This record gives sequence, C-alpha cells and structure tokens, in this order.
Amino acid sequence: MHAPLRSIPIDDYRSLLGKELGVSPWREIDQALINNFADLTDDHQFIHTSPDLALLTPFGATIAHGFLVLSLLTAMSYQAVPAIAGTRMGVNYGFDRVRFIAPVREGRRVRARFVLSALEPLDGQRLRITQNATVEIEGERKPALIADWISMVWI
Repeated sequence: MHAPLRSIPIDDYRSLLGKELGVSPWREIDQALINNFADLTDDHQFIHTSPDLALLTPFGATIAHGFLVLSLLTAMSYQAVPAIAGTRMGVNYGFDRVRFIAPVREGRRVRARFVLSALEPLDGQRLRITQNATVEIEGERKPALIADWISMVWI
C-alpha cells in the first residue's frame, strides 16, 4: 500500500468540502497493462486484447477495460488526495454512481481529479467520505469516467 501524499487536520479537511482535493499525475495505459488486467479478470474481449481486430472497430485501437480505469482510482488517490491526520484505517465503502463516459485507447494517458463532496461523522470514531472522481484522458474533451466514491475512515 502506498502512503498518502500528506495528511492534514480534520478541521482543515472539512474546510475543503466542495473543493478539489487534488489531481494525480498522468499515467499511460499501455497494452501490457490492459493484457494483465484481461488475464486477471478473464475478460479477453477482442476490443481489449487484439490490436488487429480492434483496429477495425469505431475505436480504431484497443481500449482499456472500464473496470481497469476504475480500479486505478485507488493508486491515483494516493498520489493526489491528502489523508486526515490521525486516521487509523480507511476502507472502500462503494460507489453511489459510476459512469464510463469515453473509452481509453491504448497508449493514452489518464489522470484523476478528486473533489470532496461529503464528509459525514457516523460516530465518535468513523467518518464517511464521498469524493467525486473524474478520470481525464489527456487531450480529450470527455472524461473516461466519473464516479461518486465513498470511503469509510476511522480516526
């Protein structure tokens, strides 16, 4: 597991409600990554794994699995989003909304932009945090995906 970029006090974190928490660095989506994900998930549909056949589709190249792009949110958040100081543990709680807007063609670069949309105390030790995550594709107008991502943290 990667350590978060930095940590900030809970009051400072609360002040970021409705604001951008951070933007990850660009990351290339190459064919090796796509193939590894296909092997891991047993999803070898030709639009992901066959450059020759994918060339004949409207995409013009192989594309990353939507779930591959979604799964990169964790690593990208470690690179961009500060932790709450004193956090003992954090876990994924799920998503309220995920939409795959545009395909990510092999060789393109993506990054994620995170906005704090909710911070809800649940008891004396837990917080439910919702971030709006947008995965951008370098040089493209439409994002790869948008998601309302929920985490639970113990402080």
